[in-house]
Amino acid sequence: MTWIIGHLLAVGIGISLGLLGGGGSVLALPVLVYVMGIAPKNAIAMTLVIVGTVSLLGSISHWRAGNIRWKTAYIFGAATMLGAFFGARLATLPFITDAIQMLLFALLMLVASIIMIQHSMGSKTTHDDLPYPPPVCKRCWLWLMSEGIIVGGLTGLVGVGGGFAIIPALVLLAKLPMKTAIGTSLFIIAMNAIAGFLGYLGHITLDWNLIFSFILAASAGTLLGAYLTRFVPAAKLQKSFGYFLLAVAAFVLFQNRGVCSPKSAASAKVSLQKQAFINDTF
Repeated sequence: MTWIIGHLLAVGIGISLGLLGGGGSVLALPVLVYVMGIAPKNAIAMTLVIVGTVSLLGSISHWRAGNIRWKTAYIFGAATMLGAFFGARLATLPFITDAIQMLLFALLMLVASIIMIQHSMGSKTTHDDLPYPPPVCKRCWLWLMSEGIIVGGLTGLVGVGGGFAIIPALVLLAKLPMKTAIGTSLFIIAMNAIAGFLGYLGHITLDWNLIFSFILAASAGTLLGAYLTRFVPAAKLQKSFGYFLLAVAAFVLFQNRGVCSPKSAASAKVSLQKQAFINDTF
């Protein structure tokens, strides 16, 4: 039953990627950790493989429809890959615990959900447009690459694909229309995931059977999501997904509520001291 529930949720991961150009990792990571019982660091690396592969597959239909701006994808993607690799390397350091990663993940989702809900409530746009203001500047490549490094760093550190941040950047800074931003975002997420996974390689163990089955389920969902973009208004979709992100963030925060307590901090300090002793001894 756990296997069935997990893979049904994997279909939902694909649908969110196909519809929104992002949101896959916010579903994949909690599913792997809390449904499938995978340790957080391993789950983050597995999330990168799953979401990266599914995003790449999902970008094919957008490429055929002419909804990928390749120059923007390469410029922004190069910056996100740099950030993702070093974010993943940071996550392998001893002081970045599983609980800290999950707490950061939840806080990011909380911020993302609030932004999405606020934008959707203030929107008067229709099917093809996201509820963002006009581009903030005429030449924004420096800002675009700076945000790319930050988004990539978060991808490597907590496994967030970054679609919730990439799409606004593409709309505001690269001046892409909604559908083009979604297609371009999927390709950038795939680039992100590759770099982040390379940063984790050699530091974690992976359940490849689970990865492949999740990829198949999520890929089916991505095809459905890409088809549904023809019929689902972007603003309504964004508002609903924003509330869903809020619920996920609240759940993960509750699960990791003890990470900031004095007892938890003392326990973490003892664990680090033990690890340092082991390293010095052996």
